[in-house]
Amino acid sequence: MLKVLRNPTYAKLFTAQVIALLGTGLLTVALGLLAFDIAGSSAGSVLGTALTIKMVAYVGVAPLVAAVVDRLPKKAVLITADLIRLAIALMLPFVTEAWQIYVLVFVLQSASATFTPAFQSLIPSILPKPDDYTKALSLSRLAYDLEALLSPTIAAALLTAMSYNNLFVGTAIGFACSALLVLSSHLPDRNGDAPALSFWQRLLLGAKVFARTPTLRFLLLTNVVVAAGTAIVLVNSVVYARAVFGLGEEALAVALACYGIGSLVVAWNIPWLVSKLGVIRTMSVGVIVIVAGLAVAVVVTAVATTTGTGWYVLLGTWMLLGIGTSLVNTPSSRLLADASTLANRNLVYTAQFALSHASFLVTYPIAGWLGAANLTGAAVVLLILAVVAGAVAVTFSRTRRLSENTPAPL
Repeated sequence: MLKVLRNPTYAKLFTAQVIALLGTGLLTVALGLLAFDIAGSSAGSVLGTALTIKMVAYVGVAPLVAAVVDRLPKKAVLITADLIRLAIALMLPFVTEAWQIYVLVFVLQSASATFTPAFQSLIPSILPKPDDYTKALSLSRLAYDLEALLSPTIAAALLTAMSYNNLFVGTAIGFACSALLVLSSHLPDRNGDAPALSFWQRLLLGAKVFARTPTLRFLLLTNVVVAAGTAIVLVNSVVYARAVFGLGEEALAVALACYGIGSLVVAWNIPWLVSKLGVIRTMSVGVIVIVAGLAVAVVVTAVATTTGTGWYVLLGTWMLLGIGTSLVNTPSSRLLADASTLANRNLVYTAQFALSHASFLVTYPIAGWLGAANLTGAAVVLLILAVVAGAVAVTFSRTRRLSENTPAPL
């Protein structure tokens, strides 16, 4: 897997990604502490609103910005996005009102919604061999999972010697390093010899490719399954740890770590699994694993809310959901690469970025709002949603006999 880092351009981009992710992790911790300083016991509502704003930026802003910048050199787009994120990180320590957090988070996440799809769409051009690209996807997933595990630890260590406002400086340094690494990389400037398209044609192009491509319609269904499994973990882990089982603050970190460990183990082995099963079958297995994990979660929740027992079973369930999520998410970009051309790739990746996050606009409220009233009921609804989407996805993949080398539509 590490052999792909011998490609100097990819090595620089991967390093930029890792550094920016660590900075983002520090930002997450610092933002939570800032929200508590401003809102006290209402910090959860502030963060919940900020999270919703993040999803709105991902779903609504990403396609619009991508259509605007699609014809611009990718290096300039990436560096500009990093510089905007750097500037916002430096502004956050001076925030005194909740509305200021919302505005700055919207701008920062809009920049991230520009950077991430553009970054991802470059990798197939830098590593054109499918096996190399799969290894790069696995490394990228490992980076995300390691960030989720390491950033809170690093932040905790830094907070013993400095105030949380200094974490924003660390975030800014991460984005600055990312911009410098992108600047020093040799990247393809444009999307090839593409026909001149209007803004509205570029805006809709990614969605049209999804509508015409069977493998991408399969991907849309798996997005829903992943969102259901992820929502119960990210939204309700704190409820399970503190309220249901009555454990300390460290229990939340343990629960999230189990989810990350499950994902990490699979991500490391994805190249081998894809070589044996293929992308579609690997993702289908992941769908089944997530559905199984949610079914166990329903039982665990029902038992725990009545008896207060089952903590270790919950940790195993979270690990199972992490495994399933990685089985679906890690190889999924292979479908995007195979179903796009150099000319439309950035818009196709942006469409996936927006559509996948749109699923969370449904599952987050189910997990959070319904979970606040009935935790078991929320788990049941998420399970039903995953079963329906997963059954359609697996059936669709079998009846259509999906090929991973779908001809790329224009």
